[in-house]
Amino acid sequence: MSSAQDLNDSRHPSRKAFSGQAPRPPVFANKLEEREFLKFRLAQALRIFGNRGYDEGLAGHITVRDPIRSDCFWVNPFGLHFKLIQPSDLLLVDHSGQILEDSGQKDGPFRILNTAAFMIHSAIHAARPDVLCAAHSHSTYGKAFSALGRTLDPISQDACAFYEDHALYTQYNGIVLDEVEGLAIAEALGSKKAAILQNHGLLVATSSIEATVHYYISLERACQVQMLADTAAATHGGKTMPINPAQAAVTGKLVGSQGGGVVLWEHGIYGS
Repeated sequence: MSSAQDLNDSRHPSRKAFSGQAPRPPVFANKLEEREFLKFRLAQALRIFGNRGYDEGLAGHITVRDPIRSDCFWVNPFGLHFKLIQPSDLLLVDHSGQILEDSGQKDGPFRILNTAAFMIHSAIHAARPDVLCAAHSHSTYGKAFSALGRTLDPISQDACAFYEDHALYTQYNGIVLDEVEGLAIAEALGSKKAAILQNHGLLVATSSIEATVHYYISLERACQVQMLADTAAATHGGKTMPINPAQAAVTGKLVGSQGGGVVLWEHGIYGS
């Protein structure tokens, strides 16, 4: 039990950490209304990434599964900066890579699909029916940590959100321009919510846009803290001290809930 819809259930692990009513997900009159809401949220998510400097040139993409055509997803177009994206800029793409006419913009310079975005995200959405939203970018600390070829240690309460819930993809075969590489990344991710792509960047995939944004930000920070702690420890000949596995697992269930992102989003923590 980990979705945003379960936050108000007394059995949800996060209920040990708070009391009262958590924000409830919106209720839609129909699927078209839900689609418009998800596009609005996706555009917000991309602007949040832009405001945090997670863009790197033309790299980076966030997708959300379409509620009407579940074999399709919405994605930011190639060449348009994260900070500028509006719902009408988003592209609806099927799993053969075709831009569909349901997309808002019918013409213009930003009707181009990022091939790497399609290869990575189409594989993830096909392999993981539970995933609504996936995000990948080349943010600074995630990119630096990815060069170490390792996963994160549970060295803080926040890092425990990823304890036994993130993977390492160890191959770097250049820009992801073919189906084989996308499938390999999806396979490495498995059932986890995040992956470190070696020499590349970070990937997060969850059951909501809010959770994906929240855990991408958390993963980026965890990479930063791990490198700071390891460097500080090395300066005096010591080593970073992890939380013991049993406690890391318990803490991870509390701070790693996919509903947590909804709470923070609704309180305006991330802005847009």
